Amino acid sequence: MEKLKENVKIDLAPIDLSGHEYIEIFGAREHNLKNIDTVIPRNKLVVITGISGSGKSSLAFDTIYAEGQRRYMESFSAYARSFIGDMERPDVDKINGLSPVISIEQKTTSKNPRSTVGTLTEIYDFLRLFYARAGEAYSYNTGKKMIRQSEDQVIDHLIENFEGKKLILLAPVVKGRKGHYRELFVQIRKMGFTKVRIDGEVMDMEPKMQVDRYKTHDIEIVVDRIIAKKEDRYRISQSVKTAMTHGKGVIMVSDENDQVHHFSKYLMDPESGLSYDEPAPNSFSFNSPYGACPSCNGLGKVEEISREAVIPDDKLSISRGGIAPLGDYRDIWIFKKIEAILKRYKVSLSTPIKNIPEEVMQTLLYGDDIAVAVTSKKYPGTEWNTKFEGIISFLEKQKDEGTEKTRRWIEDFMSIKTCPECNGARLKKESLHFKIAEKNISELAQMDIDSLWEWFENLEERLTDKQKIIATEVLKEIRKRIGFLLDVGLNYLMLDRPLRTLSGGEAQRIRLATQIGTQLVGVLYIMDEPSIGLHQRDNVKLIKALKDLRDIGNTIIVVEHDKDMMLASDYIIDIGPGAGRHGGHVVAAGVPDDFLTQGSTTADYLKGIKKIEVPKERREGNGEKLVLKGAKGNNLKNVTLKLDLGKMICITGVSGSGKSSLIHETLFPILNQYFFRSRKTPMEYESFEGIKNIDKVIEVDQSPIGRTPRSNPATYTGVFSDIRSLFTELPEAKIRGYKPGRFSFNVKGGRCETCEGAGMKLIEMDFLPNVHVPCETCKGKRYNRETLEVRYKGKSISDVLDMTVEQAVEFFDHMPKILRKIQTLNDVGLGYISLGQHATTLSGGEAQRVKLATELSKKDTGKTLYILDEPTTGLHFQDIQHLLDVLNRLVDKGNTVLVIEHNMDVVKVADHVIDLGPEGGDKGGMIIAEGTPEKVAKSTKGYTAKFLKEELGSY
Repeated sequence: MEKLKENVKIDLAPIDLSGHEYIEIFGAREHNLKNIDTVIPRNKLVVITGISGSGKSSLAFDTIYAEGQRRYMESFSAYARSFIGDMERPDVDKINGLSPVISIEQKTTSKNPRSTVGTLTEIYDFLRLFYARAGEAYSYNTGKKMIRQSEDQVIDHLIENFEGKKLILLAPVVKGRKGHYRELFVQIRKMGFTKVRIDGEVMDMEPKMQVDRYKTHDIEIVVDRIIAKKEDRYRISQSVKTAMTHGKGVIMVSDENDQVHHFSKYLMDPESGLSYDEPAPNSFSFNSPYGACPSCNGLGKVEEISREAVIPDDKLSISRGGIAPLGDYRDIWIFKKIEAILKRYKVSLSTPIKNIPEEVMQTLLYGDDIAVAVTSKKYPGTEWNTKFEGIISFLEKQKDEGTEKTRRWIEDFMSIKTCPECNGARLKKESLHFKIAEKNISELAQMDIDSLWEWFENLEERLTDKQKIIATEVLKEIRKRIGFLLDVGLNYLMLDRPLRTLSGGEAQRIRLATQIGTQLVGVLYIMDEPSIGLHQRDNVKLIKALKDLRDIGNTIIVVEHDKDMMLASDYIIDIGPGAGRHGGHVVAAGVPDDFLTQGSTTADYLKGIKKIEVPKERREGNGEKLVLKGAKGNNLKNVTLKLDLGKMICITGVSGSGKSSLIHETLFPILNQYFFRSRKTPMEYESFEGIKNIDKVIEVDQSPIGRTPRSNPATYTGVFSDIRSLFTELPEAKIRGYKPGRFSFNVKGGRCETCEGAGMKLIEMDFLPNVHVPCETCKGKRYNRETLEVRYKGKSISDVLDMTVEQAVEFFDHMPKILRKIQTLNDVGLGYISLGQHATTLSGGEAQRVKLATELSKKDTGKTLYILDEPTTGLHFQDIQHLLDVLNRLVDKGNTVLVIEHNMDVVKVADHVIDLGPEGGDKGGMIIAEGTPEKVAKSTKGYTAKFLKEELGSY
């Protein structure tokens, strides 16, 4: 260890209060780590790198972070620990100099549609407080500013404005409600009042008085009839007080001309009498019933049965299946009914729907009150006269009342649309009419962070003196948090952006911004590729944010592949040399200058000795195109996207420039609806051409391949079914009569019933963490003894699941059907994972490559469009080379590969680059350069050109 410390040639910061210069790790053996010893300098920015699967995460998260967490848990009482859950001791001999650890990972993005950027950063919470305390209310009826009036102000107003006039003071007790109100009238009589005003007419109180229970009524108590005079001030004040009490803070005054004036202790529109409840922070929360829009419950979106889904092709007639839920014509009641309605309008069932008048279609879809006669088949000569409910109206009713099967069927005709009540603002209309400096809270939430910063910059100049006093502390907190988001390059996000739409890197940087705000010192931060989804331009901001966190006295460990991050760090540790069982060693470590001389694979790529070569010539494509015209979703500015088929096309641009809106939210849903009848509605666009030039679309994203340990690469790729069939065909299995189900660990028969095929058992420890131990019956093999006795080449089905992909390629060398699927896993650089590895332990990049391998192993037609979103996530330079080889194979067969990517190694090898920008948010959404990488590099617009020029310049 002393020798290791001597090798750390680094200018250390003054030794902190812990008394340690280094974090010392002895004998780390977690996962594939080979009993390594290493040191990490404290209070520095340290990068742990290495090829995928080499053991970087095992060292950073499964060893250092896990031990830090365990020690923190040890500080709790045994009783408290019994509620917290298990915290296993990592497989390491000793770690010295460990600080409290905070991990900022990518996998914790919330899928809840109610979690937004604003709620996670707490900016929206402070905005709610700001609006509740300093917002000015406006009437949604007249647009006038609403006012509060005390009893004295009401009295002064009456005496000044109605002097000498006869007035009736009214206390409203019922406003716009149905009922007979017998009991209310009895109560009013008991209180001594002799008159009431019902629906604008003053009446004397009578015994057993009541009103029509089925009509809507306004009822006010006549409290007093007065003449407004200064000398009668005492009487007027007593009457106003009584009216305020019975009207619950609201009174009405009727003058000689029967004009009614409204006054209230609360917020009220003096013209229309509209009043609002007193605002509170939850009045502006879309997660609270006090603030949420009642129509969409605060989601901003509603599910409704779409006319487009019910009538997918209006060129067809009703008899030929033009109305999808009905299908083709049959001799049944519903068609007879429709025929009778159409006859009334002189149209027939064989008329194309587009030629049927709109008025008739409205009747067919939504029904009407006119009874229609249909001849009975059962009773000849009899006619049934019934009203027609309407097809969409019937489906709406069944959606709420039908069986589970019916509801699932109706889902095919539903689409998600912006809520018509709140227009996506999520809040009820009262909340949206509280304003500060002419903006409501929803308008602020829909601004990008850059615009929000500008709006808050000189806000005090636009506030009243009272608002300034209230706002002082709240504005400090809001500005501080907006500043942190700007520091980590998230200036293009909006506060109302749902967290589930963010990439792993964006969510991680939001949490990083939150941590910078806490200003903790002496902490060890561990981060997992924070540069994911970040354009090279924004990398500089991220590196500065990490250095700021380091400079206040923290140690930062970053698991990263980014070249700029490595060269800007204080110390680099390279784990390798290979992946899986070939990795787990420290192959190089030192300050960047020293590291570059140590000859590891990573160092060779950093120095340029090894590099991803630019192709000598770019593909011409097959001459066919896909053309998407007039895309206007989110921040897109009427974009026309032309994709030359038969090429590798790269979509690039700074974060927030509109790449996801254009590809994931517009292009992919259009194609998905056409090929697979997907329910997702594409964002607004004008037209789409060339769809016949491809035969399917496949999106390969980074979502997990399964959420339970029972899902694994073998089951996802489908190779496990072939392996089970192979075992079923073995002589031993045939003699015993085993079927493929015998070799499944998910069904009874061949699996170990003690652990139900999981291979592990959970031992619950009272007052200590729960422990996962191998099943005592099957010893972690998942199957019972009889199943394991069937062997192929000396290996049981459990041994096959434990093989790495690399080993399986050799083992199944003579089984083409199985080999094809396993070989593609090996080709995409996943040779180090085992066939039975739990899906929950795979990273986003690994899950994406498993999906890619699954698609590659299928027989393709050469007319497929593949869409990949940042496939280089989690990939080392060497792995990127493997990935590009695979993608090039796909394109060489005639397919088209569309990649959204920031990594210049991918951008420079593409046949065609489309750059969006020039900035993020409102300042983006345009195609600013397109063509070959060389052509884009010469562009003077945007940021990609500059970095691409540097990359191509080295060739």
